[in-house]
Amino acid sequence: MDTVKSESKFFNPIKLVIYSGLFLLILMYFIAVYWSSEPELFDVREDAAYRQAGSTQELIVGYTTVTTTMKVAETLLDKSGGFLSNDILPPSVFMDNMPAWEYGALVQVRDMSAALRNHMSRSQSQSLENENLKEAEPLFNIDRLSWIWPEAESQYRSAVEQLDNYRSTLVDQSNPDAQFYARADNLRKWLEVVEKRLGSLSQRLTASVGQERLNTDLAGDAAAEQSTRAQEQLMVKTPWLEIDDNFYEARGTCWALIHLLKAIEVDFASVLEKKNATVSLQQIIRELESTQATVWSPMILNGSGFGFMANHSLVMASYVSRANAAIIDLRELLSQG
Repeated sequence: MDTVKSESKFFNPIKLVIYSGLFLLILMYFIAVYWSSEPELFDVREDAAYRQAGSTQELIVGYTTVTTTMKVAETLLDKSGGFLSNDILPPSVFMDNMPAWEYGALVQVRDMSAALRNHMSRSQSQSLENENLKEAEPLFNIDRLSWIWPEAESQYRSAVEQLDNYRSTLVDQSNPDAQFYARADNLRKWLEVVEKRLGSLSQRLTASVGQERLNTDLAGDAAAEQSTRAQEQLMVKTPWLEIDDNFYEARGTCWALIHLLKAIEVDFASVLEKKNATVSLQQIIRELESTQATVWSPMILNGSGFGFMANHSLVMASYVSRANAAIIDLRELLSQG
């Protein structure tokens, strides 16, 4: 009798379930923290030179931009935890900061793949598009939340393979049909899209504190019209649960842009030098690098603008807005003869 009672104390099923549940929660927490670590910045020149080793001494025009686009996409897939946006199991299903970061970087990959297909690989508006880039762009635009039929990761890897095929043809001197045209107008087309992305992010980050804004949708054109009537004053405020998502989406966007702009600095060196715009591009990169500083707070704070508590979104918006303004100036500079 005493032996049975003694054994029941050590093998209490309720306690076993509770302790097992606590252990799993703690384990998932540490896994989530590890998977939430953001990838480090990498050297685009070294990465391109390493991948082209054995083919030629000098980097082919366009090789660095294509390689960097591939590297950013590969980082999304191969970082700690892999691609988390479409996961349906814990702990990643409960994580939102890293998926937001992934989305920001993914949008930049999509924009660059579109620019490669529609502008940088084509000499004229009526020239034939590259077949590899024609396949890559729609593959990158598969819904990031898709986890089966098709799986987002497999589609993105197929897109990277298509970029790799295009990059290989650039190195092949016997294939003049595959080209990368480093021209000022091509660069301006891509920067125009980047400008709009950063402008939207800046607005959403600033709206973390809420503010009344005048409707400027039709400003500058007396004959302009819009589909439906809108209020003259709008109250814009980011929902509380979306504040950290916007912050980390901006972090991912800027992380990807830092590398893509550094690649542009390599491939468009002669164009930038002719326009005396190299230092302008470098200043944009420096502004974006400031967005990657370590966040020491355990959570994204959302204090008022001049209040006692910090507002991380407003700090991020400051760097993004300054980079955006510099990109506008760079586009104008590139348009000059």
